Amino acid sequence: MTIAELQEKARKLRIDEVKMITEAGSGHPGGSLSVTDILVALYYSKMDVSVDAEPGKHDIFVLSKGHAAPALYAVLADKGYFPQEDIYSLRKLGSHLQGHPDSAKLPGVDCSTGSLGQGTSVAVGMARGLKIQGSPYHVYCVCGDGELQEGLCWEAFMSAAQYKLDNLTVIVDRNGLQIDGRVDDVMSLGDLSAKFSAFGFAVDTIDGHDFTAILAALETKVPGKPHCIIANTTKGRGVSFMENQAGWHGNAPNKEQCAQAVKDLEGM
Repeated sequence: MTIAELQEKARKLRIDEVKMITEAGSGHPGGSLSVTDILVALYYSKMDVSVDAEPGKHDIFVLSKGHAAPALYAVLADKGYFPQEDIYSLRKLGSHLQGHPDSAKLPGVDCSTGSLGQGTSVAVGMARGLKIQGSPYHVYCVCGDGELQEGLCWEAFMSAAQYKLDNLTVIVDRNGLQIDGRVDDVMSLGDLSAKFSAFGFAVDTIDGHDFTAILAALETKVPGKPHCIIANTTKGRGVSFMENQAGWHGNAPNKEQCAQAVKDLEGM
């Protein structure tokens, strides 16, 4: 896909996210909208993955910030993993589209996530397993910046460096906000690039909404080192009344707000 095509894909998927969260009456629009461009770059340009791929014969994706599931569901539906109309069953009783990704229920989900911090450890374990098997495939893990306040993440990152997991890319959706407010006010992460470097990672810091920058960073590979991409993003990206508002971390828009959000996104 060209950059323009990726941008258009992301715009349409954001509309799907807003609509499905509105229909559900609950969910996490802010972090879903901030991470969409990253997922689009991965699924439509970078990762070796397809609906008909044999088990174990594809790249692995872990959405450690599992509350951003609407972004992942929008992508998987568009890629054909399940019927498009299923997105409107999000968070409804009996639906396979749980509030957080469930690999036992939904095709295309490689790892169940939700309890923040745990996805990073699972991703490291998966990458270690692929290394032992001599597999050519890669593990991509997206986590939130607020999530990195969990000590479990840093234990996992130490392990990734110890085992020289250059088949692991950790992407931090750094939108600066979490459910309780600004990340820096709740528990500052300080110089995140320096921290990851000190933990043995190769590090790139980019604009997480610039497809050229995202794609270039995804090409980074330093032999013997895991890779971290710190993607500076905007929470609620593309929706005027949601952007940079912590209050939209976990609140669903009503029908009038949804209409406004769709109008905003159609004008991106």
